[in-house]
Amino acid sequence: MNESNGYDFIADKLKEYLGLKKSPVAIKFVLREDDIPEGVPKADEKLRHCQLVQKASGGSVFYATAEEQMCKGGAAALGLQEAPEKVKTGEFYYGLGRFSSLGSARKTMESIPKIDPIMYALVYAPLEKANFDPDVIIVIANPAQALKLSQALVYTMGGRVEADFAGIQSICADAVAGPFLRRRPNITLGCSGSRQYADIKEDDVIVGLTGENIGCVINALENMS
Repeated sequence: MNESNGYDFIADKLKEYLGLKKSPVAIKFVLREDDIPEGVPKADEKLRHCQLVQKASGGSVFYATAEEQMCKGGAAALGLQEAPEKVKTGEFYYGLGRFSSLGSARKTMESIPKIDPIMYALVYAPLEKANFDPDVIIVIANPAQALKLSQALVYTMGGRVEADFAGIQSICADAVAGPFLRRRPNITLGCSGSRQYADIKEDDVIVGLTGENIGCVINALENMS
C-alpha cells in the first residue's frame, strides 16, 4: 500500500491531543470501481456501516459496495443504493414504535441527510493507514474529548458547532452523509442500531469531520494544548 500522505502524523496528533483510545476512521466516497485507491481490498464480510467503521478503527483497510452493506437504510443514506420503500416513507421506524405517527416518522426521514444513489463504494481505513484523501473523518470520542474537538473547530473561524441528529441513522447519515453533503462537521449521539451491533458504548459520542480542514483542527489543538 502507498504512503499515508501524512495522515499517520495527523492520526497520532488527534490521539495525543484528545487522548483517543481508537483510531479516527478515514472515509472516501468512490463513484466508479476504477477509482478505488491502489491496493485496497474489498471487505471480506457483510456488515452494517457502523460495524465497518469499528472494524476500520481497529486497523483494517478495505472498501465496501452496497453488496457488503448489511443495513440497507445506512447504505441508502451513503448513496450506495435507493432506500427501501418502508425506510423512505418512515413506515419501518414507525413499526418499531420509534414514532407516535407515520407523519412524524416520515418528517424525520425527509430531514435526514442522504446522498443521491450514485456511489460505487466507500473506502474505510484507520486514519494513520489512509493512502487517500478522506472525504470524512470519524472520531469516536467521550464527551470531554468531543468538547476539546469542538473548541478546536471554532478556534480559527469562530462560530458554533452543530449537533444535528434524530437518534436514527447516526454513524451513516449524521456522521458521514451530513458532513459530506454540507461540508461542515457534525456531532451525533449514536443510534439504537450502532449501540446494539457496533459496540458504541454508553458514553461514546461520534464526530464526523470533513477531510479538507483537518489540518486546521490539528493546528488549533496544538495551539490550545
